[in-house]
Amino acid sequence: MDRGGSGGQEPPASASGTDIVAATEGAAGVITLDRPRALNALTAAMRATIGAAFAAWARDPQIYAAVIVSATDRAFCAGGDVREMVECGRRSLAEARRMLASEYALNWQLDCFIKPTVALIDGAVMGSGVGVTLYGTHRVAGERYRFAMPETSIGLFPDDGVSWTFARLPDEIGMYLALTGRAVGRADAYRLGLATHCLSAAQFAEVGAALKDADPIDEVLDARHVDPGPGELDLLQPVIARCFGAPSVEAIFSSLQAERGAARTWAEGVLGELEQRSPTSLKVTYRAVRQAQQLDLGTTLQQDYRLACRFMEDHDFYEGVRAALVDRDHTPRWQPAHVSGVSDTMVAAYFAPLGADELKLTTRAQMQAVG
Repeated sequence: MDRGGSGGQEPPASASGTDIVAATEGAAGVITLDRPRALNALTAAMRATIGAAFAAWARDPQIYAAVIVSATDRAFCAGGDVREMVECGRRSLAEARRMLASEYALNWQLDCFIKPTVALIDGAVMGSGVGVTLYGTHRVAGERYRFAMPETSIGLFPDDGVSWTFARLPDEIGMYLALTGRAVGRADAYRLGLATHCLSAAQFAEVGAALKDADPIDEVLDARHVDPGPGELDLLQPVIARCFGAPSVEAIFSSLQAERGAARTWAEGVLGELEQRSPTSLKVTYRAVRQAQQLDLGTTLQQDYRLACRFMEDHDFYEGVRAALVDRDHTPRWQPAHVSGVSDTMVAAYFAPLGADELKLTTRAQMQAVG
């Protein structure tokens, strides 16, 4: 699979559109997300621009590092453009599969990129926004940083390989974040390794300028890093571990219902939110995170591709987007309506191999063998 989907052709030094700009500035390759009305939600065309730029920068000896920034202070990236995906899926499942394959190939490409990659994140980073930043070497959180993978609320699952990371977070926090879609701030993200540094967003321009001058990125960021203070999850770690370490989604529900004492109100709130999520999404997500404990990232992305293809063929994703973004009635009619109606056989069908249609990823060695 071509690194950037560009047919092996070098992209221009600067590529621009209404939504994204990829430019070479000194020793830095700079991706600027500029789709403010959609909170920088990523389209297929935006991902293609990122892939082509990173492919060129990998081969360019003058490029020291890549930087990803937002042109708007409204958000860093609210995720993928799910309206585009719904329209694509309704038009052609084959086309939707190609779009998904390109997305996950980009995640793999970014993980294989051998130069420093610095994401300067202030505001929300969600879904596909996580997918284009998580695999970089440095994820810098400003004061308004908020991380979330809220896909179960729209009948999907946390994709882009993020279940691989969730499976490795301590105290079942990954399972908690995957199922609930709840957001965490930069203090929790820093302690969990989701963010590598915490800076004032006012210093992002200084960091960008230093990268353009090829200054050593670790020294630049370490000198500006500030302790973010206590996180929101610090006091919740015991109850999260107790409830979300349960052996099934149903058991998680039961554990939350059984909570008493100081954590009871929290548990009731979480349970209420989970009951609004797609039951199929919850059960598929639970298994995906558990299985990712035994997988590497490449294999996790292949698993994600299987799951995403199956969700594109099913009901809940389309219904979730309708309820959240189209009609905005926020009353999705999930099928099945309750977790008790989602059998193990139904879940297993999502994970079944695709045969000749499996996602094929170039090996890491081949990805990194640039001229």
